[in-house]
Amino acid sequence: MHYTGTIWRPPYEASSLLLEATAGCTHHKCKFCTLYNDLPFQFRMSPLEDIECDLQEAQLWSTDPISMLSARLQGIPGPEPIRRAFLTGANPFVLKYKRLMAIAGLIRKYVPSITTVGCFARVTDVALKSDEELASLHQAGYDGLTIGIETGDDEALQFMNKGYTSADLVEQCRRLDRAGIHYSFFYLAGISGSGRGEAGAKATANACSQVHPTRIGVNMLTVYPDSALYQEIQRGSWREESELEKYREIRTLLENLKIPVKFAALGASNAFQLQGTLPEDREALSAALDKIIETVREDDLREYRVNLRHL
Repeated sequence: MHYTGTIWRPPYEASSLLLEATAGCTHHKCKFCTLYNDLPFQFRMSPLEDIECDLQEAQLWSTDPISMLSARLQGIPGPEPIRRAFLTGANPFVLKYKRLMAIAGLIRKYVPSITTVGCFARVTDVALKSDEELASLHQAGYDGLTIGIETGDDEALQFMNKGYTSADLVEQCRRLDRAGIHYSFFYLAGISGSGRGEAGAKATANACSQVHPTRIGVNMLTVYPDSALYQEIQRGSWREESELEKYREIRTLLENLKIPVKFAALGASNAFQLQGTLPEDREALSAALDKIIETVREDDLREYRVNLRHL
């Protein structure tokens, strides 16, 4: 398989075929982000020949000796068919309609058991497609996009150079809703800065409640020295939230969401992991957050943050 640099994927894509369609990020301006700093280029499309080669390799999954042994150890007759592909890279959905359709065609040709194709996407990537193209992409199998919205706080979005507003987020996700393409959000607790976390959470809940994400995954801002945000902190132009403030922020988000949605904090950036479904698990999730806020020391949470080598 062709992979470049560190491969990032959401926790819920663990069983998907990871297929490199792009490497790097077309935007690469978010002040907090260091995920693709290890690459010697900003963004690159994978040649279709490489994608085709990887799919030919994936065809061997059902007869691969290691996968057959793994199946026997699990007490099942053989490897489970591959049902889903996840295109890797920061935002493969930026690719032009014809290229995304070509990739879907290769997937159908070589691994017909795959029924859906997901990837990371930016809000601005959706805006590049017409309504007709979005509907056609859905028909071709594109479903379950993951969008790192980070926040619905316009002041934070502008400061962090995200490249869109909360109104853009609502507009483009409504277009995905109309096309039938499901999507999940990543929220970044701490992005609004010290003293503004709960206000940012309320703004985010307001934006999210106008659309229909399948899930909202919470990550916690971790500032690394090679980020532009670290330089802003050194200049005194931005102050980081305390760790407990981040948990209060998450609780505020949880309280103000008005839509049915899966809610989880599962990534390595979260010292405590939790998950549930709203609205039925709201009270249990709130109680878990309250316990953390009331019983865990700020110094212990901060120690976890500063010793987190990577996300």
